[in-house]
Amino acid sequence: MKKAAGTEQSHPLFRKVYQYMYNRMERGEWKAHDKLPSIRLLAEELKVHRLTVFKAYRELTEDGRVYVKDKSGYYMSPVSSPTKESAEGDGAAISSYMLANPMSDIQRMQVSYQFSQALIDPGLLPNLFLSDYVKKVFDLYPKVMGTYSSVQGDEELRGTLSRHFREQHRLHLSPRELLITSGAQQAINLIAGIVLGPLDTVLVERPTYSVAMDIFRRLGARLVPVEITPEGYDLQQVEELMRRHRPRMFYMNPTHHNPTGFTVPARQRKLLIELAERYRCLLVEDDPFRDMYFAEPPPPPFFAYDTEGWVIYISSFSKYVAPGLRICAVGCRYPFMEQLITAKSLADNGTPILNQKIFLHYYTSPRLQQHLGKLRIALQVHKEIMEEELAATGWEWTPPQGGLNLWVKLPEPVSVSALFARAMEQSISFVPGEILDPLGEMKSWLRLSYSFASEGMLREGIRRLAALAREL
Repeated sequence: MKKAAGTEQSHPLFRKVYQYMYNRMERGEWKAHDKLPSIRLLAEELKVHRLTVFKAYRELTEDGRVYVKDKSGYYMSPVSSPTKESAEGDGAAISSYMLANPMSDIQRMQVSYQFSQALIDPGLLPNLFLSDYVKKVFDLYPKVMGTYSSVQGDEELRGTLSRHFREQHRLHLSPRELLITSGAQQAINLIAGIVLGPLDTVLVERPTYSVAMDIFRRLGARLVPVEITPEGYDLQQVEELMRRHRPRMFYMNPTHHNPTGFTVPARQRKLLIELAERYRCLLVEDDPFRDMYFAEPPPPPFFAYDTEGWVIYISSFSKYVAPGLRICAVGCRYPFMEQLITAKSLADNGTPILNQKIFLHYYTSPRLQQHLGKLRIALQVHKEIMEEELAATGWEWTPPQGGLNLWVKLPEPVSVSALFARAMEQSISFVPGEILDPLGEMKSWLRLSYSFASEGMLREGIRRLAALAREL
């Protein structure tokens, strides 16, 4: 974990352990007079020195949260009221992560051959149609520029999306169970800010979306990887990780997964929800690529199988409908929705109403719904062009059934980091696999997005990239 200069001295590690235990107590994990984990067990769980845990317990004891029985250990106090001084000091432990976003650093670089952005080639979007709907919105809502949206999002849009989710994905979400955010990244940030505290555990797929990992790390959370394969997850592994680590949440992208393209089968979705209920682990389902399939539609979202409120559903439309509008819908049950609305009000007081109204009329139009079928065909052509150009390289990948990326493994002698440096010199970008790996070890892998470059640029860029790899 990267730290700013002087951070360790200003925000000692025992404060993080203090905050971790404090948060668990606040969530009601122990009742009055319950025995708490021993110093040895807690040190092993958090991978810290026993003295660090001892200092945290001493602070909790002084604050009245914990009491000690001689030769027996630490117990939950029946009267738990932290002192003003400790409450003020607790917040310092949260801010010890230096902000980092390597994905953004890569995507900000101006290149000729863009294989790092999982976005649609603007030439594949019906831009003339969109301009028609912009004009229509100003005719229908002449005062749209003079008002805010509600914090939760435009009621008309939430009603339309509620019907869409029910008809297309078997999701029974009322309009009041939907929140409109400015993209999926904001949704992840809001959810994590509510759920996570220092040293809380988050399960994440390996590999996964790097920005989500950076958000969780900034909050001081610990990341525990779950392997994802073409067959989905190893549910025995997932249960063991839930039993051992008691994670607060499992962040997942189970449909046309970023970056692998894998899709978790329906049977596993049902069983994983049972595990989430048993171990009280929130499932955060990030679902931005659902409509980008090449053959059969994917199984329904996890949310369709959830009856107890353990799934939060994030449906972003930024990747393939209108990236410039940044529209995302978050679905969840109450009372968590109340907390999300409050967090959204503190973040920006509501997604711009103009964007929501344009999206509403554009997305539900017959023109766009017809265009989605054509877009799937175009993306499949892009994927096949990339695979055709890579066929003679000796590189390895599993052909995805949807999504926007190829997850590629290079032969052992080739260094991805060296290839990245040479590629950037030649104005070619991609995403090195190690920044998508919670362990930072996938140094032979890279993500190539086939969706953003035009067909001609796609062929030429991949040929140049393969030629650079042969020179290494």
